[in-house]
Amino acid sequence: MKVLKSFRPNILVVGDLMIDHYLWGSCERISPEAPVQVVDIAKETTVLGGAGNVVNNLKVLGAQVSVSSVIGNDDNGVELTNMLHDIGVNTQEIVLQEGRKTSKKSRVIAVSQQILRYDKESKDDIQKESIEKILHSLRLSVSKYDVVILSDYGKGVLTPELCQGVIKLCKQNSVKVLVDPKGSDFSKYKGAYLLTPNKKEAILATKIEIEDEESLKEALVQLKTECDLDISLITLSEDGIATYDTEVKVFPTVAKEVFDVTGAGDTVIASIAFALAAGKNIEETAAFANLAAGVVVGKIGSATVSMDEIEEYEASLHKSTSDAHIKSFEDIDTLVKRCRANGKRVVFTNGCFDILHVGHVKYLQIAKSFGDILIVGLNSDASVSRLKGPSRPVNVAQDRAYILAALEAVDFVVPFSEDTPHELIKMIQPDVLVKGGDYEGKEVVGTEFAGELRLVDFVDGKSTTRTIEKIQGKQC
Repeated sequence: MKVLKSFRPNILVVGDLMIDHYLWGSCERISPEAPVQVVDIAKETTVLGGAGNVVNNLKVLGAQVSVSSVIGNDDNGVELTNMLHDIGVNTQEIVLQEGRKTSKKSRVIAVSQQILRYDKESKDDIQKESIEKILHSLRLSVSKYDVVILSDYGKGVLTPELCQGVIKLCKQNSVKVLVDPKGSDFSKYKGAYLLTPNKKEAILATKIEIEDEESLKEALVQLKTECDLDISLITLSEDGIATYDTEVKVFPTVAKEVFDVTGAGDTVIASIAFALAAGKNIEETAAFANLAAGVVVGKIGSATVSMDEIEEYEASLHKSTSDAHIKSFEDIDTLVKRCRANGKRVVFTNGCFDILHVGHVKYLQIAKSFGDILIVGLNSDASVSRLKGPSRPVNVAQDRAYILAALEAVDFVVPFSEDTPHELIKMIQPDVLVKGGDYEGKEVVGTEFAGELRLVDFVDGKSTTRTIEKIQGKQC
């Protein structure tokens, strides 16, 4: 994950751009003119749709993104181009075609219910002149891209001639082409590195009813052979992602809650492109895409997912290494803000945790039960020495943090160098501050910044001091 967070791949998206337009309001009466609802519009919002949602996902992940498409020389085209500029996307490879309507889909929503959608768009194939302009531009720029994505929404941009032209140019320059396909005929994508059809799309394209492992393999092999792919891939919704190069591999999904699958396919291909561009193998790539999809299906509507959200989600599943759970002050500040925005209850405790024992583990498990996210402040080696004496700590801070972060109850560990975690608590402002039962009747540092204080009794007879004494033979 750290490698991916520091990587900034250069990715080109070619496909059908559109604007998703929403009219939000309330409905309290029926029109006297006709038996239809009257919606009192309170606000309007617009977001990038179609291939634009792939672009948005890539930008949020941290990629440098260019986009190639054909739009109309109209007001919607100007609006769409401005939306792309606003998020820092290179639009120099967008072609304007006279007489073509830029796609805009408008939805009227009342009381969270979509009651009407109306579209303004062209769906016929783009002109040959437009195809030639895109390919000419790509010839000049293809070598700078790490990956090219073909995002097909069936609106006429990705014609067979354009698809094959892009794939040929990219192959000549050793650039991978990934395709989110549309329709039942995948022949126009022949020669791509991989396709990302979902199960339904794969069934339509192969005419194979995918019901078990055998039929899944049959469909994967057929797609790989007929489309001349490097890797065959099918997304399986709640069952994850299946791939085939020399053997079938299924990577189970990691979604905890599914609220909406809108746009999940865009997130999957964006995350696959990002990971492949970073040099990840297909196993690592599929695992990363599953994490991204797991985050996005937990959101309402077409959504994007950031690296921080993926990292946080992976940590919540306890599938990450301990390193991913050890945070700096700056990191934890960002994480806490996002947790709060998502309605999470934050719990904080602190200590030296020198030689980890059952008393520590039970204490931390109880602390975690008070909320959703448990953050543990960890005294630095110098502060432990000042508090416990020159012979302590037995274990250095790096080791103590790593072991703590491996515990299921602990979400994040934040080392601090002061004798008390006053500044850390002030920054986090936890919903619950947890301390040991020996603080009964005593002043607890940071209480003024916490929602409430909880005291937890220690396990009788369990302590680091006693463990050290036993090792030294001072106890029987």
